[in-house]
Amino acid sequence: MKHPLLFVVLFVVSTTAQETGKPTLCVGRYQSEADAVKQLARLSKTHANLAQWKARAAAVREQILTGAKLNPLPRRTPLNPIIKDKRSYNGYTVESASFEARPGFFVYGSLYRPQSSKGSCPGILCPHGHARGPEGGRLRPDQQHRCATLARMGAVVFSYDMVGFGDSLHLGWNHQHKQALTLQTWSSIRALDFLETLPDVDKKRLAVTGCSGGGTQTFLLTAVDDRVAVSVPVVMVSAHFFGGCHCESGMPIHKTAKLETNNAEFAALAAPRPLQLISVGGDWTKNTPKVEYPFIQSIYKYFDAEGNVENAHFAGEGHGYQLSKRQAMYPFMVKHLGLDPKGVLDKTTGSYDESKNTIETPKRMHNFNSLKEMPRHALKPGTIVSFK
Repeated sequence: MKHPLLFVVLFVVSTTAQETGKPTLCVGRYQSEADAVKQLARLSKTHANLAQWKARAAAVREQILTGAKLNPLPRRTPLNPIIKDKRSYNGYTVESASFEARPGFFVYGSLYRPQSSKGSCPGILCPHGHARGPEGGRLRPDQQHRCATLARMGAVVFSYDMVGFGDSLHLGWNHQHKQALTLQTWSSIRALDFLETLPDVDKKRLAVTGCSGGGTQTFLLTAVDDRVAVSVPVVMVSAHFFGGCHCESGMPIHKTAKLETNNAEFAALAAPRPLQLISVGGDWTKNTPKVEYPFIQSIYKYFDAEGNVENAHFAGEGHGYQLSKRQAMYPFMVKHLGLDPKGVLDKTTGSYDESKNTIETPKRMHNFNSLKEMPRHALKPGTIVSFK
């Protein structure tokens, strides 16, 4: 199945920072597959031991934050969460949840919790990709299945909108907002803060998993925030494809006069934390088993943690977070977060049962029906958000 991300940019940006005076942006298929292999070889030569890798990792992390205009990190302002409209289903509940990532700038989502739990629960963030339409973003049935199944196994799961998707779109925001990369990266950091405020969440067991554009958010958040204990980026870790949307590659996070990098190295910043790469033969992750995965494994070897990184590859499948990919992700989360698969895992077939999940309508999932229901200080759609 092909992903409906029709606006992916597939051209090469040929001008350099020296020629234009502007930052170099690595957009879409910025380099060939062969050049990506050569680049990974160059990156590998920048370190030969753990201490050198840690120095390299710190420099890459700083470049991400600087390029995204988040260095230094902004002050944590009050989240002022709004959690309401609880719905009870088979083994889990769903609530409409929103918070302020910056004063007046709201992040909207759905909060899934186990129907009953003993003690504190792992917390999992679920960013979404660029699938559009009336059931796009976090409204997609496949995303609802992912969140509900994880909640049924004992996790508190927050599924949240990108700028201009879901409630954000419904209330007037556009994904082409020039701060999209900044806002979404910061929103993910604040989403971890939000999970930490919930009394039923274990702060030491926080995870993130997303597909496509949500995969980008997954490895960027993991790279810049060590609170992420488990990371599963899906169909997005590629050394030759840098993300075709401005929210992924529209700011100078990949290449400057001082440092070049790519998304495979971004993903490697997860080391030594558990990391699962899910890839397919039908998109830009087709080379993962032979290119990106071995490169990342070499980083994990510095920590003697090769067992913490895995690759689930589906050579005959296309882009997306379809059932097969979710079936690969579930046991990884069970293993590393201590989830309880009882009642979900069919031990005979080895598959995780999603049939008891309830798929809500987009209207049911809205946090607010109109801007009139929002707090008075909410920023107007399209506003440039202050980070001072």
